Amino acid sequence: MNRSELIDSIAKRQNLPRRQAEDAVNAIFDAIVGAMKQDERIEIRGFGSFTTRHYGSYTGRNPRTGDAVSVPEKRLPFFRVGKDLRDRLNLDD
Repeated sequence: MNRSELIDSIAKRQNLPRRQAEDAVNAIFDAIVGAMKQDERIEIRGFGSFTTRHYGSYTGRNPRTGDAVSVPEKRLPFFRVGKDLRDRLNLDD
């Protein structure tokens, strides 16, 4: 499912105009990204948690030339699935 399909699904399930569903999805994503930019942890009970992981700079190699390349430090998003979601996915239908 992509973002557009998620918006359409919410609009249909909640009987909302597509524009309102799109605004709701965008507001949720913006809130999550904003919190992660400030290194906050986001926990949605029963679904999972979002955090950022910090990676320091290091010297890597260009695979084509073999030259040493300096890789700057970075932050990457990390999602850990919640127990309830994991259990719901593994239920036998």
